[in-house]
Amino acid sequence: MRLLAISDLHLGHPANRDRLSSIGASPEDWLILAGDVGETEAHLTLAFEHLTSRFAKLIWVPGNHELWTVEQSPKNLRGKTRYEALVALARRFGVITPEDPYPEWPQGDRPMTIVPLFTLYDYSFRPDEVPLDRVIEWAAQDGVACADEFLLHPEPYRDRAAWCAARVAATEARLTALPESVGTILVSHFPLFRSHAKLPRVPRFSPWCGTRATETWTDRFRAHAVIYGHLHIRRSFEERGVQFHEVSLGYPGQWDQKHGMASYLRVIL
Repeated sequence: MRLLAISDLHLGHPANRDRLSSIGASPEDWLILAGDVGETEAHLTLAFEHLTSRFAKLIWVPGNHELWTVEQSPKNLRGKTRYEALVALARRFGVITPEDPYPEWPQGDRPMTIVPLFTLYDYSFRPDEVPLDRVIEWAAQDGVACADEFLLHPEPYRDRAAWCAARVAATEARLTALPESVGTILVSHFPLFRSHAKLPRVPRFSPWCGTRATETWTDRFRAHAVIYGHLHIRRSFEERGVQFHEVSLGYPGQWDQKHGMASYLRVIL
């Protein structure tokens, strides 16, 4: 029995969508989908239908792409209402979401809880010298823009930072309630540390990559491992006794399609 993880399937791209079937059956294993499965309900449905039939348990957290309101979005749902609709869709397939009870990993000597997170971002991954009200202008000076500014709506919150703050507060309350004897596997689409949001090709994209409010969570909540995506820079490393895994697949040009998607599933436990 294994705990596997992958993110950023980006099924809006036909080349990725056509190769989803290359992920075969692993009926004893659990699979984490760490966000950016696609942009539409149809993309999520395709992934959930295929993967729930092949794995014992499926755990999903939303990425920014799932939260986009695009023309194919039914009823033009926006913001929190859209997120809630995606949670309802996942639950119809028995997929675990950030709104559900945290599942316990059934193996190992130490009790371990898998914690799917949805915290969004608040632009605090910007450099210290860049004011919040100048961050978009600062990124644009290097030719960097994020489609979230046009497609990811924060309603009913004032802005994405306010939505992020609400998510952080609610999630911290749930994490604090976990028994101190329990370790955690923290699953987020976004990296939990600003220092991990390093994008050599687009360094000024970091403001859309997370929140500093999560930087104490690995210590406070006894993390054994952290799974994240978003950056499209696959790597695994250890820091302060915690295993970190960036598990992105990415856009078609960012992975070797000759090997199939299954070869990009990362073994976490």
